[in-house]
Parts: sequence; structure tokens; C-alpha cells
Amino acid sequence: MNQYLERLVEERGIESNFIDAWGKPAVISEQSKIKLLKAMGYDTENESALAEQVQQEAEEQWLTPLNPVKVSKVDEHFSFVVRVAIEHAASKHKLVIELEDGEEQVVDFVPVDNQLQASVDISDIEFQQYLVTTDMLLPLGYHALTLKRGNKKLSTGRQITVPQRCFIPNEIQAGKKIWGLSVQLYCLRSEANWGVGDFSDLANLVEQAALQGADFIGLNPIHALYPSNPDACSPYGPSSRRWLNSLYIDVTTIDTFEDEDTQAWFNSEDIQQKLSHLRSLEYIDYEGVAEVKYEALKRVFKTFKAKHLSKNTKLNKAFKAFIAEGGESLATLSICEALQETLKRDGKDHWGWPVFPDEYKDFDSPEVAKFAKKEKDLVAFYQFLQWQAAQQFEAASDKAKSSGMLLGLYRDLAVGVSEGSAEIWGNKSLYCTDASVGAPPDILGPLGQNWGLPPMDPQKLYEQAYQPIIDLFSSNMKKSGALRIDHVMALLRLWWVYRGDDAGKGGYVYYPVDDLLGILALESVRNESLVIGEDLGTVPEEIRSKLADNGMYSYRLFFFEQAQDGGFYSPSHYPVQSMCTLTTHDMPTLSGYWHCDDLALGKEVGLYPDQDVLNTLYNTRHDNKQQILNTLHGHHSISEHISRDVNHVGMTTELNYGMQTHMASGSSALLSLQLEDWLQMDKPVNIPGTFKEYPNWKRKLSRNLVDIFNDQSISNLAKAVDNRRKAASTD
Repeated sequence: MNQYLERLVEERGIESNFIDAWGKPAVISEQSKIKLLKAMGYDTENESALAEQVQQEAEEQWLTPLNPVKVSKVDEHFSFVVRVAIEHAASKHKLVIELEDGEEQVVDFVPVDNQLQASVDISDIEFQQYLVTTDMLLPLGYHALTLKRGNKKLSTGRQITVPQRCFIPNEIQAGKKIWGLSVQLYCLRSEANWGVGDFSDLANLVEQAALQGADFIGLNPIHALYPSNPDACSPYGPSSRRWLNSLYIDVTTIDTFEDEDTQAWFNSEDIQQKLSHLRSLEYIDYEGVAEVKYEALKRVFKTFKAKHLSKNTKLNKAFKAFIAEGGESLATLSICEALQETLKRDGKDHWGWPVFPDEYKDFDSPEVAKFAKKEKDLVAFYQFLQWQAAQQFEAASDKAKSSGMLLGLYRDLAVGVSEGSAEIWGNKSLYCTDASVGAPPDILGPLGQNWGLPPMDPQKLYEQAYQPIIDLFSSNMKKSGALRIDHVMALLRLWWVYRGDDAGKGGYVYYPVDDLLGILALESVRNESLVIGEDLGTVPEEIRSKLADNGMYSYRLFFFEQAQDGGFYSPSHYPVQSMCTLTTHDMPTLSGYWHCDDLALGKEVGLYPDQDVLNTLYNTRHDNKQQILNTLHGHHSISEHISRDVNHVGMTTELNYGMQTHMASGSSALLSLQLEDWLQMDKPVNIPGTFKEYPNWKRKLSRNLVDIFNDQSISNLAKAVDNRRKAASTD
């Protein structure tokens, strides 16, 4: 590896060594590191071109007087770095700080009077870098910086002042132990929905769960997916993480649904038969749901347009205000969705921007602007969908709070967006599309994982003053009592896999973790949203300590909390600052785990490299089940009617419920239980590492919502969990 490559590997945060999920040292190959640099846009195959590239980047940095952004804690004195040509180092300069509230503060300084940090020659001119310190304490927020010399504006930047920690409700800080249910929103069944769970189902769920004592409902990512490609249904491969999945809209609650023509269409025998069929299916027919629901939404929008958009009504003003607030991000998504619909209608490839006609491949092209103008009604339709989705989500959130839930709804932020997404289309320079996010081999994925999500370039994110990440945190915390950060290690490092390579041949790329955690804390405090970091898999210890120091809650999974001798830790020994759970959407249900259904399915879809690996997994599972029985009996969480010998124990209601109440006695501040386990279901919602081999993200719950909460045995379980949580709060 030549000197430029070695330098770039270090400067761009590419890791050379790491500790794998089994605690063993692992090495990233030189070839993998070179490929990751190539994905970042470097010409790794031409040394002279690479040298020129590196030199140009360095010069551009020195010729920019202010850094793009700086993140500081609220109790730190304000300081900043400035770069000037030596001929101006003794001249008076002025830094104007425009605080977020509009107030201005000014720092007058002479660069040479401050600490010299470095110097360099560019085109025979010496440039020097100074650290300017002040005794100023800036308030929380996003502040604009402008550097001037005399009346000449030299540079701009941003100062972000952040709190010490994320928001934590007073009750939880005082020791209250709470519990809630986690659910895949689309899985919900009801007599009213159209074959997929919707926001009205969510409002009903929170009301019923609150009556049982639950303090939150945890959701799968509800990010915007692909209306014109509804079978692309993974909530973890969205088109935009800032906006909502419009398929969750309950059409019947929109006032213009009552239009006479729409009602006649809705009540027709054909539509009623379709809806009845869609509700009856065990697995969601996304194509069928989308066909009926988007037709209904277009009818509703047509009436809304006639009644409001050509008139100065209150609803027209509200809609226009929503569009203005959504800005370019909303425009990008809506135009992308309109473009995909027209391409699909014309029988052309439409899955994402990589297959758009050349004139539409760049969002900011004149041709895209012309398209948006020509199809303004269609674009407005997709903006209308986001408006309705936002209102309905907010209504469900308000219902949770009015029902007495402490946290209410908590959302899940996916780790990335898919390659064809609107989010990438609108900001291509931010993403490295020749790479994908994934994970090295670990317990959940023995072959490693490639999630098909192009990563953000950390350098570009910094150059954009972190605005994309600010927007993500802010939009996902809005009207949410908590936010779960999927694969929270992404704030520290991400496993990048070069296009076409096996997942195990990737490498880690580091991100500015302290800056990102600071921004997360700022948005958490502003939105009063507790933060949970999903820290499973290959987790460096440094990230767990950083999470704790920043007020974030760890994510503790019962099946992973084992001592070296194989025994399972008592939930009473879990960190207080954590959310505990038994299983997740990427794992089998309790019944599936106990009966090894996941291993059988894994063999069926080809997840395991050979029979020896599978045999080892079966043997390990058998041992783990025995250890679980030992733990449950040792803590008197199950009765003596259940054998202490795993060879004589199948999954029963008593064992299932016993495991859940066992967790309820733990020390974690938060406990999350899955609705699937309340219903003793066996089929998983997702098998990691599969695509078409299994119907991921389609399996519904086995019962309607109304039936769940009318079941006395489930009510008894909820009461037992609630009582144990209350008892744990007073311990």
C-alpha cells in the first residue's frame, strides 16, 4: 500500500483491526481497505491521480477559513479554528455569531494573537491555522458563524451547542420501572383496516394497552417506502427516513372520504370483497392493499383539491404550511414518487433513481423541475399523503399521552436507506453508492450480513454541517416519547461492504461519534424524547460507555445475556439504564426459539455453510434451553409442575408467560414485550440474511386487536407484568 493510501486509510477512519462478536481479534485486509477508499471516490488504481486528489483536498481545506461545523457541550467556552494567509495574520478580524434566536454576538480578534496550530505553503503563499478561544458560553442550539475582515465576508460555518445528556423523564430518573409492547404496525389485524395495520389501529392499540398498565408502544420503522413498488416492504430499507409510510393511512378518517362518489365506490360489492379478502390473509398482500388504498386516496385527494386547493380555506392554508415546512426534503420524496408512478404507468423500470431515464437521474436537473411543474397535481397528491400520515400519527401519539402512557409511542430509526431511495436521489454526494452497510459474521448472521444500504460518507456529512443527521433525529423524535436507534454502533462505526463482495470481506469506517451523540442529545432534549441504542452484535465496549454517559439506554436481550459458564444473568443484574426484552423482530418468537423453528427455517433457506455448523447450533440451543430452565426455576418464575429437565419440556402457556414475568422483575428501567409472544405465535416476522426465500415483513398477528384484549389469560399476563414492574420500582 503506497503512502497516499496509508494516509487516507487513517484520515478517513478505516479500521485495520477489530474484536469480533466472539471476542477474538480480526484483521481487515489491505484489499478491503483499498476498495473502501475507492467507494469514497478515490482513484486507487492510479498513484499520480491519487496524489493529485489528496493534494487538492488538502488545499481546499486550507483555503477555507472556517471549519463547516463544530459541536460543543453547553458548559464549554466557545472557541473556533481559523485559517488565514500569513499576510493577513496580523489584521483585525471579526466573527459574527448569529444565535438561533436571532441575537448576534461578535468576537473581535487578530489571528496572530492566538495559538498557532499549523502552517502550510500553497502556491508560494504560507497559510496558518489558529485556535481562537473566548470566555463566552453559548446557549443550546444551532448558531450561524460568519467570518469578516473589514467589510469583506470571508467564510461561514456553524456552531452547535449541545446538552450533556439526552432527555430522561423525571419519573424514570426517580426509579420508576415501566413496560410496553413492541409491534410491527403492519402486522396488526382489525375488522376495519384494509389488510394492513394502520394509524387508527395504532390509536386503538395504545388505548387498550394503556388500560393494562403499559407506558409505551414500540414501533417498527414507519419510514416512507415505495408506493409504486409495494412489495419492497422492508421497514429497514426505506426511501426516506424523514417521512412516513403512506400505506399506514386510514383512508376512512379523512373527511373527504365521505364524498358521495367515493362512498359509492367503497361500498360496491367488488371493493368490499377485495377488502374482506385482504383482511383474511395470513400474510399481507402489499400489492393488493396498495391497489385499493391508493385508489381511495386519489379519490379523497380529488375531492380535497376541489373543495380547498382553489380556495382560501383553513385546510388549504394548513396544507400549504406543511409543504413549506417540509421544504426540499418533502419535494424530493414527492417528486420521486410521482416520477416512479408515471414510469410504472408507461411500463418502464421504476424501482429507484438508478433506473430513471438519464434526464431524471439528478434531482436538481432542469428536466426534473419541468416534470414537477407538468405533474404538479400528482406531486401535490404525494405531499397530501405525507400531510395526512403526519396528522394521523400525531393523533395516535396524542391518544397514547391522553391514555396516561409515560412515553407513549416510541419510534425506530433505520440505519440507512436503500440504493434507489429518494433520500439518496436528493443528496447523492453524501452517499457512497458503491458500498453497502452490513455486519461482520456474528451470532445472528454466521456468514456476515449485507443490508443493501449505501452508507453516508462521514467527511461529506461533516462538510454539510451535519444537517442531514439533524433532520433525521428531529423528524423521528417529533411526537415520539422515545426513539430507538437501530444498530446504534453506526454512530461510532459502520461495517462497509464493497459492491459485489461477500459481507465478511468488508471493513469498519469510523464516524464522528461525539458530535453525533451531542446532536442526538440536543434533539432529544428539545423533543423530550428518551433515546434507546440497539447495541447488539459486534459491539466495542467504548460505545456502551459513551451511550451511558450521554444518557442513552442500552438494549439488553435476554438470550444474549449469558455468563462464560453458559448461565443466564438474572434480569435483576441488568443495567438500570437499559431496555430489556426477550426477543426481537430479527429473532424467533419464544415458541419458535424453544422448538428450534428458526434453525429449521435457516437450513431450509440455506443460511448455514454446512451441517456441522447447524449441528453446533442445535447443540448450543439445547444447552441454552436447559440453562434457561435453571434460571427460571432458580428465581421461582415458573412452577414445579414444569420439569427441570429440558428433555421433558415443550413450550407451554405457563412457560411462555413465566419467561415474560421473569423479565418484569428485572432492574432495567424499560421492559419491552412482543405482541407475538402474548399470542404464543411461532412464525418469525423476519429471517436476517434472506430476501425472497421467506416472506419477511408480511406475517400478520394471529388475532384481531379486539380479541387480544378480550382474552382473560392475556389480561392476567398483563396484570402480572404490571405488578412486577411496580414492585421492581420500589425495590
